[in-house]
Amino acid sequence: MVEPWLRGTLGEIAPVQRAVVHALELAGEDVRRWCLSLPPAEMELEPLGLPSVGFQVRHIARSVDRLLTYAEGIRLSEAQMEELATERNVGGDLAREFETALVGAISRVRAFSAAQFEQVRGVGRDKLPTTLVGLLIHVAEHTQRHVGQAITTAKAVAALR
Repeated sequence: MVEPWLRGTLGEIAPVQRAVVHALELAGEDVRRWCLSLPPAEMELEPLGLPSVGFQVRHIARSVDRLLTYAEGIRLSEAQMEELATERNVGGDLAREFETALVGAISRVRAFSAAQFEQVRGVGRDKLPTTLVGLLIHVAEHTQRHVGQAITTAKAVAALR
């Protein structure tokens, strides 16, 4: 299968946003292929002490939301902070949470304009300095990092069968 960035899509949006959207699309395809088909009990296994697939999927969904909130220049809500504290909790409809987060993230990334890229943003309680473009690039690379971890764990779980 050809990866999203090689499909010649999204020519109507700025290159940075296009790359981030393509990374999110690829994350969706990979998580659906390798992770979301696991039975619920296997989603929460931690083979070799690895974080579970369930944790990784929840973390991807919730961290993208948090990072894009910072990108929008907004402080995290109490609900987002509570979700952060419960990423390791077992259960919930992971597929729905992931899909909802992905669709929302793509829409949010597309809403920025290239003219905003150099605007300063603060991250975390200490408002560590970065730029909008820095946050957008981090959304892509952070998501891909955790997708890779989720796939590795899913393969380890499958090997235990």
